[in-house]
Amino acid sequence: MAWLILGVAVVTEIIWALSLKWAATQASWSASIVPIVLSFVNMGLLALAMRGLPAGTAYAVWTGLGAVGVTIFGIWLFGEKVNVAQLGFIALIVVGVVGTKLTATA
Repeated sequence: MAWLILGVAVVTEIIWALSLKWAATQASWSASIVPIVLSFVNMGLLALAMRGLPAGTAYAVWTGLGAVGVTIFGIWLFGEKVNVAQLGFIALIVVGVVGTKLTATA
């Protein structure tokens, strides 16, 4: 169950980070509320996942997949550019997260 909660936390992390970019383009106080609310939900889910997972494992997966997701959706939604080297290093993050999951004891 902790892995499932962590998965939801990762999705929330991605949406949170993208909402920061979106709020910056809106330049209004009401748009700023979205990332603020999502940050509380995000941290709450991560804390809940850490009840059943080691903190280092949960944090590594959360930040790693969050960075990968934000990069992918940043390209798709905002037209952000990445080069081949960046894509290679992002692939290494995915390899690290998969390795972390496969060797986790919880």
